[in-house]
Amino acid sequence: MPGFAHKFIVVLLLLLATAGVRADTLNVAVASNFVEVLRTIVPQFEARSGHVVNIIPGASGKLYAQIVNGAPFDVFLSADLRRPEMLEADSLIVAGSRFTYAIGQLVIWSRDQEFAASNCVDALQDLGRKKLAIANPLLAPYGVAAKEYLVGRGLWGALQAKLVFGENIAQTLQFATSGNASVAVIAHSQLQRADDFGTTCTAVISTDEHGPILQQAVELAATSDTGAASEFLEFLRSSDSRETIFAHGYLLPELQ
Repeated sequence: MPGFAHKFIVVLLLLLATAGVRADTLNVAVASNFVEVLRTIVPQFEARSGHVVNIIPGASGKLYAQIVNGAPFDVFLSADLRRPEMLEADSLIVAGSRFTYAIGQLVIWSRDQEFAASNCVDALQDLGRKKLAIANPLLAPYGVAAKEYLVGRGLWGALQAKLVFGENIAQTLQFATSGNASVAVIAHSQLQRADDFGTTCTAVISTDEHGPILQQAVELAATSDTGAASEFLEFLRSSDSRETIFAHGYLLPELQ
């Protein structure tokens, strides 16, 4: 009997200790460039926290519009800072939650055999009848940066008729891998996936040639959770997450 009583007390204490622990389900809206990184980070967070994360990818502009119209998201990982700032101005985020989690980089990429062993920058000077894919500047921050680069190089006007616009950076790469475009301006974080299709030329664009791609995260004011969103954003700022982000081709902001 004493043994049974001891086991009963141990089980009771465990139940009491875990009574206040609650697993939440988080809806995380994320810019398409960061989806693969997030899919690496999320399992680590879920294992440590016990929470479950639903990943909702899309163009930052479209996700922003959905948030403004009441989409039930808890966290928004944008590809820029403008939309998080707008959400903050409209009191749609938790005060003090906005921060930069990654700094994006652009890469010119092609799998076209005509550009094998050539400089991808030079390829933009003479595309002939070929197409160049970039993300739509009206929807995607990476598209804004790509346009700034082309304008700065004096190529924007000449390339107007050759441009193919992706709704987001993921679709931009898809245009180039499928042959709908011969060259694309993509995110540095997509290079590993792009290499699966056979890279013929690539060139990293200096961040000095476009405005900084400051990717910001916010906890949304309409969040249905009671702390899990804050836990997730704290984990995103952890050294483990930052190492993963850097390994996927992003620059890291200074921690504040």
